[in-house]
Amino acid sequence: MDQPVYPPGTPELSHRRHELAPAIDDAFRAFSKQVFADGALPSKMKQLIAVAVAHVTQCPYCIRGHTNAALRAGARPEELMEAIWVAAEMRAGGAFAHSTIALSAMAEANHSRSGESK
Repeated sequence: MDQPVYPPGTPELSHRRHELAPAIDDAFRAFSKQVFADGALPSKMKQLIAVAVAHVTQCPYCIRGHTNAALRAGARPEELMEAIWVAAEMRAGGAFAHSTIALSAMAEANHSRSGESK
């Protein structure tokens, strides 16, 4: 139990990933670089979005990496925390929105039981 759930990223692991699929690794890196470049949205905003999404997807590597990238892009800690709160609300909002499925199932079950008692 001494090993962490998520092994730390190392240059060796990065090299091995590249070694096993170099063309795909290169394409992914180029894609990532382009995605986070300034465009219609500035890089800082894209990194704040990435921090929020990383919290929803619960990727510890992405949380750390994009938090650091957001800070380098000029994000303030308050902006990062607000982005994280947006992620928390959206995650909770998904459960709230999906409650309609449970409510519908309850109504159907209640309707079925009402019909059975007749």
